[in-house]
Amino acid sequence: MNDLMRFDLHVHSGYSVDSRLTLEEIVEQVTYRGLQGFALTDHNTVAGHAELARLNERYRGYWFVPGVEVSTAEGHLLAYGIAEAPPPGRPLAETVERVHALGGVAVLAHPLRWVHGSGRRAAQTAPVDAIEGRNGKNSEISNRRAELLAARRAVASTGGSDAHERAFVGRAFTEFPDPISSASDLLEQLRHARATSGGESLAGAGRVRAALRNGLLRASRGFRPVGPRAAHPDHF
Repeated sequence: MNDLMRFDLHVHSGYSVDSRLTLEEIVEQVTYRGLQGFALTDHNTVAGHAELARLNERYRGYWFVPGVEVSTAEGHLLAYGIAEAPPPGRPLAETVERVHALGGVAVLAHPLRWVHGSGRRAAQTAPVDAIEGRNGKNSEISNRRAELLAARRAVASTGGSDAHERAFVGRAFTEFPDPISSASDLLEQLRHARATSGGESLAGAGRVRAALRNGLLRASRGFRPVGPRAAHPDHF
């Protein structure tokens, strides 16, 4: 029996323009995968946080962490434990500073991804608390390189599925060696590099399908940057 606590720290719901997942569907998949919770990281919006808080009241023994994926000028940044979304399009270092000022934890999302990644140079120097070492939609090589970057910097290596579809939820996850009894515990373990990444990468055929899907979604919204969805996901 594995006593490590596991969380998917990169999940998108219908509050993002590129996902139709409801929070209930995410919870069902997380529990099916044997995880103890997830972080809601919709693009540039915290609109789902109120619903997430209600789920935390209903599902005792699981932890659902409020987060956001911010589109910075140098790539995407995951922020956890903040109640407002930093403005998109700002420099990475400035956005990290804003996250810290709000009491949150800043994590580079898929830093070595060609699209929306910060790139190796920024990943080596950005003042973040952790690096997403394992992304469920990245190749194994890309994930291993990101995990190595985290190890060299002596910061936590997080894992997240980057799920926009139900089947992907929980494919990649973050493992915590110490018990977690609140979202604050989880954030503290990230700050102190008490976390490691685990789970699956995405093989070539899967990456082609994901790239095609993303391209079609970008075209459907006129190639505008990702942001919040106007309607509540229950309206779909």
